[in-house]
Amino acid sequence: MSFFPDRGALVAAFDAHDYLVDTGLATALYLAQALGQPLLLEGEPGVGKTAAAKAMAAALDTPLLRLQCYEGISASEALYEWNYQRQLLAIRQAEAAKTAVTDDDLFSHDYLVERPLLAAVRYSGPTAAVLLIDEIDRADDEFEALLLEFLGEQSVTIPELGTICAAQPPIVILTSNRSRELHDALKRRCLYHWIDYPSTARASTIVRRNVPAAAEPLIAAATAFVGSARDLDLDKPPGLAETIDWVSALNLLGVSQLDGDEQGDAAATMGSLAKTPDDLVQLRAALAT
Repeated sequence: MSFFPDRGALVAAFDAHDYLVDTGLATALYLAQALGQPLLLEGEPGVGKTAAAKAMAAALDTPLLRLQCYEGISASEALYEWNYQRQLLAIRQAEAAKTAVTDDDLFSHDYLVERPLLAAVRYSGPTAAVLLIDEIDRADDEFEALLLEFLGEQSVTIPELGTICAAQPPIVILTSNRSRELHDALKRRCLYHWIDYPSTARASTIVRRNVPAAAEPLIAAATAFVGSARDLDLDKPPGLAETIDWVSALNLLGVSQLDGDEQGDAAATMGSLAKTPDDLVQLRAALAT
């Protein structure tokens, strides 16, 4: 089932929630929800991958279920786990009442604790939930393998209960910063889109939408500076998210442009862009030129 009748409707709905999409991203998002296929979004940090999933949930007025990946993440944190304390309490109550308790009694839905993947499969609202599997590249190979059934069949298998299939498949968006290469088996199950840094003009439009109180000369100068700064040999080039943070900080301090007497404040807020000492030195030097 398609929740947006066409790409134009999706663009308008995202725009209403202050997320501007270009044709490529709009197409990928539209196809993901229309075809019911997971969408893998890759790109440099700070280009709006996670925000795209949040905007999808907001535009559809549906829950966002988020699974934040990290090294060593386990099945119990992603799929489900059993409420062992409640099971133990049930055993003790049965012993006190001198009644029998079986495995079928203990391993039932009553004692099941949902984690994001199972919650997405079992969600039964009027519109499919949006499931964000964030920074999948930070998880290990074993976790990728764990996802294959879910991504391919929109189902979760629980040995004690069987396979639970989604009555209304969730809209699944995975993000990756390409800190490592993902396996082909995972990528084959997904649509794919690369989000690049926006042009200076588009970046200005996005920043203006997010920081409407900022002066126009400040927005133009800040986005141009960040765009040129990415040509430097930085450890962590600033993305759009960092640009928005920087302009927000400058606006809060009453800065309206990056030159003249206000350049001292601009340099002082450079921590919004730089994330390492070396980058801080380089960016401040670039700002002074």
